[in-house]
Amino acid sequence: MSGVQNSDIPPGWVGGFAESNPAFAYPNPDLSSLPMLDNMANIDLLQRQQAVKWPEFSWETVPGTPSSRCFQMFAPDISRLGYTDAGRVYSIICPQQGACSPSFGCLNVEVTVTGQRGWANETNREMAADMTVEGKIWFSPSAKQNAIVKFLWTLFAGSGLPFPADKAHAIRVTTHKRQDPTQPIFPVRRGESTLFKSPDFARHTDVAWTVANIDVEIGPIIKTGNKVVDDFNQLIMDVFNLASGNLLLSGNVLSWNVWFESPHLVDRTEWREHAEKWRESIDADHGSPDGEGTSPRYFDGTPFKPVDALIEEEIKKIIDYLKNHFGKLAA
Repeated sequence: MSGVQNSDIPPGWVGGFAESNPAFAYPNPDLSSLPMLDNMANIDLLQRQQAVKWPEFSWETVPGTPSSRCFQMFAPDISRLGYTDAGRVYSIICPQQGACSPSFGCLNVEVTVTGQRGWANETNREMAADMTVEGKIWFSPSAKQNAIVKFLWTLFAGSGLPFPADKAHAIRVTTHKRQDPTQPIFPVRRGESTLFKSPDFARHTDVAWTVANIDVEIGPIIKTGNKVVDDFNQLIMDVFNLASGNLLLSGNVLSWNVWFESPHLVDRTEWREHAEKWRESIDADHGSPDGEGTSPRYFDGTPFKPVDALIEEEIKKIIDYLKNHFGKLAA
């Protein structure tokens, strides 16, 4: 990246971890010798960070149709790469966003890191990491005022069944390496994604310090073992995908180019609070405390809009669900 210089980078960078194993080197970094670590277990080891000021997501709203590809920047300055002075990565904070449905109101979506490993090298502005993540979907507060949601919520509460009203009870969506459902670990590598070309509005070469890319394939929902709950969660996912253009459709590939700010020192207390704040308090209604993301757009800048029949499809799904399960919930 030629647009940003090193003048504001704090002292203390030592480096060396990226070079500690020849297998770590580009063009094909192999990080398998490192254990996959819990994302919040080693915060006390963090010393430096790179914030993802511009998390640019992209996906095909009609899988297999390149012209349907959309681009959307999620809320800025949520995601971060945390590492030591030597460059070993110990924590990665990932982004969140919201999507609204005419029938259900607004829903939150988060890409939750469940494991990570890797390195960063400030000297050449490169990094390589592996991650495992899980998608999570839950209702934002405004949805609680929706008559349908309120009705369903009451039915669930009366039966003691979990309702996705917060992140702790979110619908969980599996992910895996692109084109390999058997591999939950996928790479984060330097540069922009080579799967597609990004429009100028989704590129930040003039202001970003460096950029990396991630491609992950969406898998099925994790079942709870309760058919009433599982059918409801699938209904919510179907509605969410209608509203978002198949953002988390099973089999679709979600890609993102993460455009970093220059390195800064880590305040470990703030890191914990930052992660906790997003984990517990973010919702699609009050938005991001660090600024809003963008609405999804096609390559030419045309805004993405759900299909005209969206409302009718949603209502039919809701009616079918109530017909199939109302008696069970009321029992």
